[in-house]
Amino acid sequence: MAYPVPATTTGSFTGTLPTPAYSGTFIPELWSGKIIEKFYDATVLAAVANTDYEGEITSYGDKVTIRTKPSIAINDYTAYTALTTETPSSAVVELLIDQGKYWSTALDDVMEIQSDLDHFSLWADDASEQMKIEIDTDVLAGIPAGVASENQGATAGVQSGTSLNLGVAGTPVVVTAATAINKIIECGQILDENNIPETGRWIVIPAWLAAMIKTSDLRDASLTGDGVSMLRNGRLGMIDRFTLYASNLLPYGSTDAAHSILFGHSHGLTFASQLTKVETLRAESTFGTILRGLQVFGYKVVDSTALGILYASRS
Repeated sequence: MAYPVPATTTGSFTGTLPTPAYSGTFIPELWSGKIIEKFYDATVLAAVANTDYEGEITSYGDKVTIRTKPSIAINDYTAYTALTTETPSSAVVELLIDQGKYWSTALDDVMEIQSDLDHFSLWADDASEQMKIEIDTDVLAGIPAGVASENQGATAGVQSGTSLNLGVAGTPVVVTAATAINKIIECGQILDENNIPETGRWIVIPAWLAAMIKTSDLRDASLTGDGVSMLRNGRLGMIDRFTLYASNLLPYGSTDAAHSILFGHSHGLTFASQLTKVETLRAESTFGTILRGLQVFGYKVVDSTALGILYASRS
């Protein structure tokens, strides 16, 4: 018979009981040594942000001061006139490591003895994937607040006379298979007007837009400038100098069924993260072992003109 476990937590133990219990008298013919494969949302943060300062953090509360290049004034020259000399000064940007997420699991000694699986290894693998998903979701949701006003909205465009409609909350741009590519090209124009480098541009799109592109004439890899057909797993390829990434973690407006499609250049967003603690310790309220981990992170929009938002819906 299975080793008894209480129906609910008791005493000072504050964890949750496993469902179903992974204990009991182990009967090899009834327990499979294989675990059903679990699939996770694709994460894109490592591809769209620069991590230049990640090695400089050690713990929660750290602050990284980032120095920026000054803008040097260019003056007209006239012979035999005194030169105007300036003392350049550069602004600094502070990257705060002010966010953290953790996971904590407990394994009772009896359960560990009666199981043939390495539960801690399985749990740690899952925790690392869930951690990436949670952090990606938080950062993608926070990026829109730092985007330049001229790179979003119904009258976007810093040089085009605010003639580009990228949609707004409540009034998204309706994107169809016929207009999807045009909208991506307009996003490229937004960056062009801000003199953003062509190399290193990215756009993160929802699954429905990825499906539109995959079923369009861009199935031919020769149209994307990519060496591999777009009908593949992972990165979708390139359109108008953008590397396309599909993600289910983009901010989503439930009231109007629209996504905040983010685009930009890795120069515009910096991200730093560190898995600062992974430790095992004996549980205080039961005979068991606790495995837990802490990851701290921070992000900063360091150039708002290098990022943009397309607020779009397919219906």
